[in-house]
Amino acid sequence: MAERLVNQLRTERAKRGLTQADLAALVGVSRKTINTVENEIFVPSTILALRLAAALGTTVERLFQVRD
Repeated sequence: MAERLVNQLRTERAKRGLTQADLAALVGVSRKTINTVENEIFVPSTILALRLAAALGTTVERLFQVRD
C-alpha cells in the first residue's frame, strides 16, 4: 500500500495573506521547512502539524490527508 501525505498548507497560508517566512516565524521553523512541507517533500512531526494548524486557525485534519 503506497500511501502519501498530501496537504492544503499553501492554500490555507495564502488565504491568510502569509508568506512562507511569516508562517515559519509563527511556528518556530525555517522558511525552507515550510517550503518542503508544502511541496510534500517533508512529512512534519505531529508537534509541527499541530503548531501549523494552530497558527492558521484550522485543524490538522483540514491541513493534512492520507491518500493512496
